[in-house]
Amino acid sequence: MSKNLDTALGLGAQNSWWIRAITALVCALVVLTFAGPLIAILVGAFDGSRDPSRLSLFPTDLTLDNWRAALNRDVLRYLANSLFVVGVGLLLQMGVSVLAAYALARKKFRGAGIVLVLILATMMLPEEILAIPLAVVLSDLPLLHLNLTDSLAGMIVPIVAWGFAILVMTEFMKEVPKELEEAARLDGAGEFRVFWSVVLPTVTPALGVIGVFGFTMIWDQYLLPLLVASDAKNYTLPLALSSLRADPEVGIGVVLVASTLAMVPAILAFLGFQRSFMRGISAGAIKG
Repeated sequence: MSKNLDTALGLGAQNSWWIRAITALVCALVVLTFAGPLIAILVGAFDGSRDPSRLSLFPTDLTLDNWRAALNRDVLRYLANSLFVVGVGLLLQMGVSVLAAYALARKKFRGAGIVLVLILATMMLPEEILAIPLAVVLSDLPLLHLNLTDSLAGMIVPIVAWGFAILVMTEFMKEVPKELEEAARLDGAGEFRVFWSVVLPTVTPALGVIGVFGFTMIWDQYLLPLLVASDAKNYTLPLALSSLRADPEVGIGVVLVASTLAMVPAILAFLGFQRSFMRGISAGAIKG
């Protein structure tokens, strides 16, 4: 790795101390801008101050009282609900996405273009427009006649199919050389074998992309739990955060504890999918 600073300003040949100082200062400002609010939330969760206008990067009164109060408010139940919804929902969503994408990308059938347009159209509609029809459908699921309101299943079913994930996987699977598939079929591989052993391993980076975006989409859901959950025991963490903020008896520290618990899984999910995510983004940029 070159020791010279390589920038668009033509400073590659320079190695002066002031260039390094400016670079360090800019990097520190960028880190502070993005990480500062996250650090303030984490510090506030352990700070005894009840003034919401006094968040800082350094605690003035370290205490665990906020965490005890949060546990008494069933924050861990809300966290468990969110983890269950995002865990089951993401697995089903990724499974549906890869299967639908395989059919759209590797199979030729009439109406494939129309199907893609319809999938794209689902991404154009705001959640607010779909809220009332969705509530009606969940109260009486077609064919099965099941009432999924006030249940975690009611939060999982609507997110099983996501247009964005299907389109991303479709575009990646279109790039898989047909020669690989033909060679596998000549060796006697069946349809499932071709899908599982040839196509799917080739598009592994795309799984990281839809995994990160899918986790974020499900984890941040607010309107869907609001429509489904009427009993507080079925609240997810984003919905519980809104409830805690509206409660005058709850201090800012308890809200920050819940915010910390909501923040940590998202960070861990990105770190877990980071390698595949970056490979997928890079592959998509090269193809584009």
